[in-house]
Amino acid sequence: MTAHGASSAEKELPPLGAGPFRARLGQISVIACFGGLLFGYDTGVANGAEGPMAQELGLSLIQIGFVISALVFAAAVGALAGGAISDRIGRRLAIILMSFLFLGGAMLVVLSPAGPELGTFYAPGYATLIAGRILLGLAVGAASSVVPVYLAELAPFEIRGSIAGRNEFAIVLGQLSAFVVNYVIAATLGDHIDGIWRVMFAVCALPAIALFIGMLRMPESPRWLVEKGRHDEALAVLRTIRSEERAAAELGTVEHVAEEEAGVASVGLKALLGNKHLITIVLIAIGVGVVQQLTGINSIMYYGTRVLEESGMTEEQATLANIAFGVVAVLGAVIALRNMDRLDRRVTFMIGLSLTTICHLLVGVASVVLPEGNPARPFVILVLVVAFVLSMQTFLNVAVWVWLSEIFPLHMRGLGIGIAVFCLWMMNGAVALFFPTLVSGVGITGSFFLFAGVGVLSLLFVWRFVPETRGVSLEKLEEDVTTGEIHILTRKKRLVNAIVKKP
Repeated sequence: MTAHGASSAEKELPPLGAGPFRARLGQISVIACFGGLLFGYDTGVANGAEGPMAQELGLSLIQIGFVISALVFAAAVGALAGGAISDRIGRRLAIILMSFLFLGGAMLVVLSPAGPELGTFYAPGYATLIAGRILLGLAVGAASSVVPVYLAELAPFEIRGSIAGRNEFAIVLGQLSAFVVNYVIAATLGDHIDGIWRVMFAVCALPAIALFIGMLRMPESPRWLVEKGRHDEALAVLRTIRSEERAAAELGTVEHVAEEEAGVASVGLKALLGNKHLITIVLIAIGVGVVQQLTGINSIMYYGTRVLEESGMTEEQATLANIAFGVVAVLGAVIALRNMDRLDRRVTFMIGLSLTTICHLLVGVASVVLPEGNPARPFVILVLVVAFVLSMQTFLNVAVWVWLSEIFPLHMRGLGIGIAVFCLWMMNGAVALFFPTLVSGVGITGSFFLFAGVGVLSLLFVWRFVPETRGVSLEKLEEDVTTGEIHILTRKKRLVNAIVKKP
C-alpha cells in the first residue's frame, strides 16, 4: 500500500518486503536508542536524587535549581553543537563521542567531594557536581539532536515514524528506569549508607559503555555518506537494511537530490540564511520544540516528587507514586509508536495539546475544590497528573521528535534540528530553574492554570503554522520545504478536511 502523501517517485520504489534486513534495521535502532535511554535516565535520576543530594551537600532551593538546570542549559549547547558536528563527521562517530561524555559526566557527579564549605557556590563538591551535570547535559543535548536524525535517515519512509519514534520510547524507558532505580536504592540502602544519590547516578555508566561498544559495529547514515560523495559505502549500508532491489532504487533517489544540492553554492548556515522558506521552517520548528516544553512535562519528570508532596503526600508516598509517571510514559510511548505511521503529525499534535490542556485545567480546579488537608486531594491530583503524562507521551513527545528529525533538508539537517532543539532545551532549562520557585509562590493551582493558558495558544500555533510530514520521503520533504510548497500542500489538505467534515 502506498503511503499517504507519497510522490510519484516514491510510488515507483519497490515495496519493502521481508528479509533479514528488517532484523538488522531493528538491531541498529536498539543500539542507537541507548543514547535515548541515557537521555531519559540522566534527566530523570534527579527526580528522587535531588533530596538526598541537597541534604548531604547543604544545597539551597536556588542551588538545587542550578544543579537540575545546569544539565538542561548545557543540553541546549550540546544539541546545537551535536547537530553541526554530526553534519561534519557523521552521525555514527558523533554518537560514539557522545558516549564518552555520558560516562565522564556520570563519574564527575558520583565523585563530587563533600567539603567543609557545604551550601556555597564555590564549594569543591558543588563545583564538581555542576561540572558533571554540564558534561551530562552536553551528551543529552547531542543525543536529542543526533540520534533521531540517524534513525530517520536509516529508516524507509513508510515506517520512518515508528523507527525514529523508538528514540522517544527509549527516553521514557530511561526515565522510568531512573524512577524505579531511585526507589529501590532508597528503600534498600537508604538506612545503611550515606550518599545514596551517588549510587543512583553511577548506574548510568552501564548504558554509556553499552552505547560505545554497540556503535562501533553500527553503520553510518547512507544519506550522510551520499552527501559526502561516498556512494559505494552508502549502497553497501542500504543493502544491509533494504532488499537488493529497494537499496539500488532508494540510492538513486538520494543521489538525485544530492546532485541538485551540489549545484547550490551554499550549505549549512549560509544556505539557511539565503532561503526565506528555510528560515520559516526553522522558526516553526523552534515553535514546535518550545510548545512541547511549555506543556510543563519536564516539571513533572524533574520535580514529580515535589509536586506530589505539595499536594499532600508524604516523602515516601511521593517517591513511590512517582514511578507511576514513568510507567504511563512508557505505555504512552508504546501507543504512540503504533499510531505514528497511521495518524498525521498535525492531528497527533492537536489531540495531544487538547488533552494536556484539559488535564492542566482539571488539576488546577481540583487543587481549588479540594483544599489542603483533604485526604482525597493528593490522590485526585496524582490521577490527573498521570492522565496528563499519558496524554503527553501518547500524542506529543514521540511525534515532536519524529517531526523535528524529518522536516529539514539534508544539507542543513544537523544544523536545523540543532537550532530547534537548542531552543527546546533553553525553554526546558527555564522551566527546570524556576518551577520550584513557581510552585512555592503560586502553588499547584496557579502553576497548572498557567500551563493551561499556554496550551490554548499552542493549539492555535500548531493549527495555523505546522506543516504535515507523514508518509513522505525525506527527499520529497526536502524539495517541498526548500520551495515552500509544503505549506501550500498543508493548507490545501486542511481545507479539504474542513469541507469533508461539513454535513
